[in-house]
Amino acid sequence: MFPLNDSEPNRYSAWPLMTLLIVVVNAVVLCFEWTLPDDALKGMFYLFGSTSHLVLTRQGGGALVSLTSTFLHADFWHWLSNMWALWVFGRRVEDACGAWRFLCYYLVCGLCADAMSSIILYNSHIPSIGASGAIFGVMGAYLILFPGGRIRTLLPLWFIPTFPRIRAFWIILYFMVFQIIPAMLILVNGAEYGIGYWAHLGGFFSCFFIFLFLRPEAFAHYWAGEPI
Repeated sequence: MFPLNDSEPNRYSAWPLMTLLIVVVNAVVLCFEWTLPDDALKGMFYLFGSTSHLVLTRQGGGALVSLTSTFLHADFWHWLSNMWALWVFGRRVEDACGAWRFLCYYLVCGLCADAMSSIILYNSHIPSIGASGAIFGVMGAYLILFPGGRIRTLLPLWFIPTFPRIRAFWIILYFMVFQIIPAMLILVNGAEYGIGYWAHLGGFFSCFFIFLFLRPEAFAHYWAGEPI
């Protein structure tokens, strides 16, 4: 299952300018990473990535790295998967918020994602990088704001590609199942993964902050039970 796009039009603005800007900024940072030798790149990850032990002991960049780490990616595919998901789910969430409110919400989700990961993995000395925690927050906001939303999805049936419009609830539930199981294994058995499952969950459950960042008219529509 591979989500492609939300086919519904924007209501308040023609283009998701902030979503596009976030994608571009992440792309620029990734290109800069490619210019660095391995030792310098590793140093950059430790300096601007979020290392739980350093955050909780107030060393290094402190809470600031919770923001800078969201703009770092390990490689092209890491960047592409995150930015694709941001485009699929972020466009209409930004439309409901407005560009600058959406940016603030995105950064809050990144902070919450890193806070959750740092608390659970409090003794980790490995830097955490990537935008996925913030993007799970965007997915959660999409689920709240557009419960009937449908996502055009690539769904191979045997070797035949199909493109059904699937309820966003089922797509997000599908991805969440793959976060909860390993997250529980980390908590119970101390399992180690190269993916920030607890950051994903922390970002997702920060979705309730979306109500602080909606356009006034979108907020009024939501509480009146009308489409946003």
